[in-house]
Amino acid sequence: MEKILVSACFLGERVRYNAEVSCLSDAVFNKWHQEGRLVSICPEVAGGLSIPRAPAEIEQSSGKVFTKDGVDKTDAFMNGANKALLLCQRYNLKYALLKESSPSCGSKLIYDGHFAERKISGQGITTKLLQEHGIKVFSERTILELEKCLIP
Repeated sequence: MEKILVSACFLGERVRYNAEVSCLSDAVFNKWHQEGRLVSICPEVAGGLSIPRAPAEIEQSSGKVFTKDGVDKTDAFMNGANKALLLCQRYNLKYALLKESSPSCGSKLIYDGHFAERKISGQGITTKLLQEHGIKVFSERTILELEKCLIP
């Protein structure tokens, strides 16, 4: 049975930047959880960021991650991404289900880097690193596509 790397916030852990709960309520996800398939991580917390923490976005021109007040947090985001990759390698994970729009976990959309609440096409720091290492990344919006990959 294949295991899946998942964003810890999907399991109800208070790891989001604003400490809000963002549980994923989905029958397929719940089945995977009951089967013991899920390997949980919050790359931002694993990288050393606090809860709560200032919102952060990827600046498109530099690829660096800055908080709303201009503090460069790129190293923490990279550290968390590397820890997620190590988990995937340790457990031989081929798939990840990560939180869309996050500067770490976004798979198709991220915020534009100007804190204007505008989303653009792009990948978060963790997603990009995982994809570079052959791990397929899905979001809560594409969970059915992930389910198809797991069917023998």
